[in-house]
Amino acid sequence: MKINGMKDRAKYDKGQLFNFAPDSYLERTSRPIYAIVFLLPFIIFYELGTIFINTDVLNETQVRVVAFVWLHHFLNEYLGFGSKLAWLAPPLAVMAILTGLQLASRKRWRFGTGDICPMAVECVLLAVPLIVLSLLLNNPANQRGDVGPFVNNAAQVRVEAVHGCSVSTTLEVTSEKGNGDGLKTSLLANIVTGIGAGIYEELVFRLILICVLMLLFQDVLRFGSRNSIILSVLVSAALFSAHHHIDFLSGQLNQRDPFDLTKFIFRTIAGIYFAVLFAIRGFGITAGTHAFYDIIATILNAAFFEQ
Repeated sequence: MKINGMKDRAKYDKGQLFNFAPDSYLERTSRPIYAIVFLLPFIIFYELGTIFINTDVLNETQVRVVAFVWLHHFLNEYLGFGSKLAWLAPPLAVMAILTGLQLASRKRWRFGTGDICPMAVECVLLAVPLIVLSLLLNNPANQRGDVGPFVNNAAQVRVEAVHGCSVSTTLEVTSEKGNGDGLKTSLLANIVTGIGAGIYEELVFRLILICVLMLLFQDVLRFGSRNSIILSVLVSAALFSAHHHIDFLSGQLNQRDPFDLTKFIFRTIAGIYFAVLFAIRGFGITAGTHAFYDIIATILNAAFFEQ
């Protein structure tokens, strides 16, 4: 019994930064299967939101998260996916990657629906420190409508085709139905793109990039495990922050969001925060926290800081 118990614990400990007790809330909700089920409604909401806000779903000038368009561009240009299939491929890629991680982890596939609400509450609570930090770094009286540079100028973006490459700009949504309807449309668009950023930026900068950097530092350059982790977190956080000021595919600067040291520091801290959260709680909670941060900051902007 003791040997079997040790084997069972080893199965659950593999790949975890902390050894959570098997079948505890923390262990269950860090499984990739939980990330799939928890994030699926967010993915569907993002896809439907972009369709209803911009009826031409395959038009690259619509409201889209930059990281999403990077995946679309990669799948379309380098892997030969058709244009229509490439737009559907990013959400399918999220599901496929998480399914592969679930298979590799050999953890249980059982999912408890009773964990959904606690996960959502946890994500909201984990978003609070970033909201507080953003308010401390930015004076709302002087930054009209800018609760956090991470939200208004980072997560909420639209993508325009410029010589086949994507360039991020600040989200602007207008309506011909009147000012009230325009504000509602803008708020909904900000929420939709914020949710998309939570999923696809975490996929690119945490789930994919950190794994690639760990392979580079630990397996190729032969750095120690501790140094590899620290460097991977710092580099991924810096690139996460920098991509809001420059489009990595085209090399063009984002004229709507010129470099600002305060914004860069905040986004880098946010990137480190999400990286640590990813290592401890897994992809589902991290992406959910990112998405809820965007939602909360958008609502705060609309309620208190926008004219």
